[in-house]
Amino acid sequence: MRLDDAVAAVLARGRAVTLAGLLLLAALAWWSLLRLTAPGAMDATSPADMAGMAAARAWTLADAALAALMWATMMTAMMLPSASPVVLVFVGLNRARRGAGAAPVLDTGLFVLGYLAVWSGFSLAAAGGQWGLHAAAALASDTLRVTPAVGGPLLVAAGLYQITPLKTVCLARCRSPLSFLMAGWRPGRRGALALGVRHGLYCLGCCWALMTLLFVGGAMNLVWAAALGGFVLLEKLVPAGRAVSWLSGLALVAWGLWTLRSLA
Repeated sequence: MRLDDAVAAVLARGRAVTLAGLLLLAALAWWSLLRLTAPGAMDATSPADMAGMAAARAWTLADAALAALMWATMMTAMMLPSASPVVLVFVGLNRARRGAGAAPVLDTGLFVLGYLAVWSGFSLAAAGGQWGLHAAAALASDTLRVTPAVGGPLLVAAGLYQITPLKTVCLARCRSPLSFLMAGWRPGRRGALALGVRHGLYCLGCCWALMTLLFVGGAMNLVWAAALGGFVLLEKLVPAGRAVSWLSGLALVAWGLWTLRSLA
């Protein structure tokens, strides 16, 4: 076997193992969410009940922590599949730059850790938002779905964000993983972690408004969560991703205005 063929075989095997690991991690997150929302799970001591909170009592810090954990699990389940392309490109580029003696598994793990750290930060903010909505009696405790008076503005805001220049810039970085990695490459393990954080920030800039729509369909509604996750993947992968963003933005604005009009 020629050297080039051997290197290609190693790279292909490394990408296959990495993809399997990412899909397994996402599957475990979905499994955890399914357990959380299964019939009978919403009892007085379950994490779902404590995260969603009964409307009769106020939140505690423990409730907030469990809510943040629920959101972090959901973000892992929803966002890891759409991050897989850039992680796979990172594996190949890292191997090519560091050579056969590198520690690709550790570097890849740090990249993914940095990415998920950003979404964990979003999860803290989402838990804070959930806390505020609960205190304002604007959130159903069983489904974590907001009232139409809150859902309408959320839909309009998310739709408008879909057509902003910031959304365009962030989506472009997510859709061009090789260009992103080549432009911001930093060597070593710290560089891998920093690249993961940077990609996470671009991904957050691309998708944070869509993630707030979990409150509209119900954060405990896994069909809605899967639909949003699938849309994020579609937006990043299809050739007409920018057109998809604009069309979805217009649709969300129309949906939001219709929701608000129905309140009149």
